[in-house]
Amino acid sequence: MRFFSTVAATLAVAQSAFATPHNDHSKPWHRGKISPRVLIISLFSPEADVWYKNLPSSGLGDLMDVNVTAPGLSMLFPHVHCVADGSICQMTTGESEINAATSVMAAALSGKFDLKETYFLIAGIAGINPKYGTLGGVAFAKYTVQVALQYEFDAREMPANWSTGYFGYGTNAPNVYPGNAYGTEVLELSETLRDLAVGFASKANLSNDPTATAYGQLYKAAQPASLYAPASQPPSVVKCDTVTSDVYFSGTVLGNAFEEVTKVWTNGTGEYCMTAQEDSAVLEVLVRLAIEGLVDFSRAILMRTGSDFDRPPPNETAFDNLRIADQNGFEIAIDNIYLAGVEIVRGILDGWHSTFRKGVKPANYIGDIFGSLGGEPDFGPGSTTDGAGYRPNGLSGDNMRRRSFSSGMGRKAGYARRSDVGLN
Repeated sequence: MRFFSTVAATLAVAQSAFATPHNDHSKPWHRGKISPRVLIISLFSPEADVWYKNLPSSGLGDLMDVNVTAPGLSMLFPHVHCVADGSICQMTTGESEINAATSVMAAALSGKFDLKETYFLIAGIAGINPKYGTLGGVAFAKYTVQVALQYEFDAREMPANWSTGYFGYGTNAPNVYPGNAYGTEVLELSETLRDLAVGFASKANLSNDPTATAYGQLYKAAQPASLYAPASQPPSVVKCDTVTSDVYFSGTVLGNAFEEVTKVWTNGTGEYCMTAQEDSAVLEVLVRLAIEGLVDFSRAILMRTGSDFDRPPPNETAFDNLRIADQNGFEIAIDNIYLAGVEIVRGILDGWHSTFRKGVKPANYIGDIFGSLGGEPDFGPGSTTDGAGYRPNGLSGDNMRRRSFSSGMGRKAGYARRSDVGLN
């Protein structure tokens, strides 16, 4: 990461940019604020550095040309970086759900950006499920599922007939739909935009590595042989979903458990292929901002690249897979963030006036489990507002009760007080 000599110099650059607004909102500067067409969201330094190093040679600009600070950004990453014309910006949140949420919210509410027409490219590395891809592979998600938002027993103390110590709130066994929700369990993105992003990213010549390829070949020993077939293939672009957990989990038992959670919580449609620590947090912030009309949630893209396998190959322990084995996927995963990501950025900029400025209408429901942005979720119990969505500025009124949707109550189940569901 590059650092700057003085805060004053950084502010001078930003202030000079703010002094040259344009009246045309289609341009990156609007009413003294930066209006990026694309905001790249990185989670830690290597994911950011690959953009700083390579973007200047793309002809799209240098992210170090404009550097903006804002209260509440990470102490480690205190700037949002933008190219000179403001069309592309990038920020680094810091790892984990808390850091991701606070950083994105701080940037959005700083008053220095107009993000109403911005496309958000969440671009990070991840653990990859060998059932869906390999090291260096690039995945684009429709869902992210907050799989750790559950009860948990240590596996040594769980009932003998259980396959995992995780089970949903308000339930008495694994693989049962949760009995009540916090609202962030599942977040759904636009399939239409995802498919466009996949098309752009598929133009990339993805990076690969011989050691990573050799490690992927170990998964051929699985039975049946087709179980982990994608692990032994070259890196490719795939459509599948992410799971969010602050705990950096690894192993076949947890991997299988969270596959089931993903299926159950998405009504059987989600396919867990990538692990992450930030996705639910970033997307929930965008939901909150979208309620207030500050962003357009249909413009969010979630891209992850595989840096390591989430479970070991046959005849290897989970510990060896996580801490000992040389998978050699990290560098190619970082490379492929840029190689795939820059094609998306270029595609959006090139198609701005014809397609992207006006937005890409989703063909599916988008948003959270509550239906906060309007419409009827295709997972969970249904909208808490009968499809209307929540109104800005608190106009929907306070809702001090958590939604209950225990089995047997149906999609239109009512509310349950916190004390009623044993969560005091």
